[in-house]
Amino acid sequence: MLNRRRFAALLAAGASLALVSAPALAQDTPKPLPVVASFSILADMTSRIGGEHVAVKALVGPDGDAHVFEPTPANARDLGSAKLLVTNGLQFEGWLPRLVSTSGFAGQTVVASTGVAPIPFEEGDHEEDAHGHDEHAHAEEGHEHHDHGTNDPHAWQDLANGQIYARNITEALKTADPANAADYEARGEAYVAELKALDADVRRELGAIPENERKVVTSHDAFGYFAKAYGIEFIAPNGVSTESEASAGEVAAIIRQIRADGIRAVFVENIADPRLVQRIAAETDAKVGGALFSDALSKEDEGASTYVDMFRHNVSELVKALKTS
Repeated sequence: MLNRRRFAALLAAGASLALVSAPALAQDTPKPLPVVASFSILADMTSRIGGEHVAVKALVGPDGDAHVFEPTPANARDLGSAKLLVTNGLQFEGWLPRLVSTSGFAGQTVVASTGVAPIPFEEGDHEEDAHGHDEHAHAEEGHEHHDHGTNDPHAWQDLANGQIYARNITEALKTADPANAADYEARGEAYVAELKALDADVRRELGAIPENERKVVTSHDAFGYFAKAYGIEFIAPNGVSTESEASAGEVAAIIRQIRADGIRAVFVENIADPRLVQRIAAETDAKVGGALFSDALSKEDEGASTYVDMFRHNVSELVKALKTS
């Protein structure tokens, strides 16, 4: 039987060992790679590929509108401490260069859309607002307009482009964190395969809708890549940016087109004011469909909190509104 003195010595030795081991174990556990993504869709993609090896923050979160986003000091702090910045490119994030400069960010940047074949704007699509002025050449009451360049930036709305995004993010993570490169590669390949399978499902579901009935109205022009890839025509009263407003003449022209073409559905986007679309629906026989997600994911448990779920939700709403039986 141990005497009390020897028992106390053993307890003391065990406590000392625990004090020595705890910090050592903490040091052996690597911290996740700090990553900042410009908006929620890219944040989700990065989280899916990075898994437990990354800690991702989105500058523009769920239901946020990147077209009118104004960075905060907290955004600058997050970016300043990040090792990797994931951006869309195609001049989507007009506010980002200034934020990078003020944050002191010194990490690696990946432009997720690199390699995408951009869709040029049609002449006049985005250059002028409803009053005939260049909507990006001035600021109103302190709000900065963001120039979206000559190409449509919403390239993620085609799942084939989503696969390009995923591959670019995978390579960036492998470069930023070589110790976990094999995991990033495996997770990236699995994610690309999931997007490829989803793309086939989308084409099959939308392909069942008669071609002459594949027309809908949405809040702003964010579905150009979707339209080209999947054969749905989207008509938008606003241009590519939610900063601009449609004129009375433009709204009247859309109402005439809805009546002439027998367009049956108008959709509100999660980032847009619904009143204009509701007004258009009220003056026509078109019904208001469920919300579509264009530039931002939904919050958790709202049906579109991941890129994959966003696509599934949007296709489900389109099919529901357009199918004839």
